[in-house]
Amino acid sequence: MQLALDLPHRQSFRGEDFFIASSNAAAVALMDRWPDWPSHSLAIVGPAACGKSHLAAVWRARSNADMVTAEEVGARSRLMLRPHPAVIVEDADQALKEGRLDPVDLFHLYNWMREREGFLLLSGRVAPAQWDVTLPDLRSRLLATPIANIEAPDDDLLAALMVKRLSDRQLHADPKLVDYVIPRIERSFAAMEKTVAALDAASLARKKPITLPLARAVLSDLSFL
Repeated sequence: MQLALDLPHRQSFRGEDFFIASSNAAAVALMDRWPDWPSHSLAIVGPAACGKSHLAAVWRARSNADMVTAEEVGARSRLMLRPHPAVIVEDADQALKEGRLDPVDLFHLYNWMREREGFLLLSGRVAPAQWDVTLPDLRSRLLATPIANIEAPDDDLLAALMVKRLSDRQLHADPKLVDYVIPRIERSFAAMEKTVAALDAASLARKKPITLPLARAVLSDLSFL
């Protein structure tokens, strides 16, 4: 028996590949105000797989921002020579909760960016007010940070995203198949991503294109049904 390999695929993060809908239009509008960010900071908030990383990547290309891991926040030497730096820290809420991001270091990063008239973009699944932070000064900074909130998607957005994700994996998405799948899965970004991955794996294992019978079989096996 030949095993299906979990081959890597490249997800496109071009600006034109980001779909604007009612669930994310307000977040996009806030992002587009850059560099007119009065607080010089912004937090993108939304559920898993909602497009936070995509928006951050688009802003990174516009602002020439540095993508900094949670562990790198305390080591800012590579940013020191930039007069007006822009920095992105993704999944900051999880990093704080897991102890990978030191609250004191994040507080100093806030101050350091403001002193240099730079810009700080954070992302998380919940609003900064809910982050695991007890340091009063940092909590004050977080509460003052504007929020670009991404809401739960509607069916039209999920369908468009499903077509894109399948295309990222070099798979053809028949519109009738997408119309069949979307009403039968949980209305969430994560469920759509899970479905696309399962369709890809099944297609590869059977060496067949994605068809309606294949989609039916895949959906019957997924745990959220």
